Amino acid sequence: MDSAAAVPASTILLLRDAPRFEVLMVERHRQIEFASGALVFPGGKTHAGDLDEAWSEHALGWGAVEAEQRPLRIAAIREVFEEAGVLLARGRGGGPLEMEPCPLELRQAVDRGEIPFLDVVREAGASIDLAALTVFARWITPAFAAKRFDTWFYVAHAPEGQLAACDGRETVDACWLTPQEALEAAETGRRKVVFPTRMNLMRLAEARAAHEAVAQARSRPPYAVEPQVEDRPEGRMLVLPEAAGYGPVAEPLASVL
Repeated sequence: MDSAAAVPASTILLLRDAPRFEVLMVERHRQIEFASGALVFPGGKTHAGDLDEAWSEHALGWGAVEAEQRPLRIAAIREVFEEAGVLLARGRGGGPLEMEPCPLELRQAVDRGEIPFLDVVREAGASIDLAALTVFARWITPAFAAKRFDTWFYVAHAPEGQLAACDGRETVDACWLTPQEALEAAETGRRKVVFPTRMNLMRLAEARAAHEAVAQARSRPPYAVEPQVEDRPEGRMLVLPEAAGYGPVAEPLASVL
């Protein structure tokens, strides 16, 4: 039986340094099929509107970003807008975007596909900032999974003056946590954190500030992480290759599904 094709997706690690080094995370609704109830970074699948060439007039860094990367970055920016109400964009003239908290009804309409995200950005007189995103990691769901995603993780500085709030549909909580706090919540069972998120929180925890996390991401060579299953004396293990850059990782398969 052939494995399912991996669907393009993207997610974003939005970082801030005040009051301390933290990352924005959202808790997925328990009725959502994928990663229900889990603490994750905002993100999701690419949509047709992310491929609209009209974005070239409303996206900073368009010419500097590879063509295949543009819809992925647009999707990441759209998802954090839908799920947390944060718009990673610049105002007219490239200055900081000054905006009131976005109405939840508008975010939900974008999520449902009733209003194009491009229209929201255009009417705000803004330009989304593709250049503000740096590739942090790329993960491909193992071939044995029924649903597979080719997910790009991006890291970016959070825009100042914007409040994050959950959408109440896909997400039921939006919170700023230090990487260590999120990892401790997963370790103690207070929060559900899926395997790729946990691994990337561990990677993020290697930095002490947002600019350091971005610099580390820029310095890493590109690598597509596709976990493998190995039969070992202790049982079936999910293994990451050393080249992935997460150190030696081998965990019981049953514990990470």
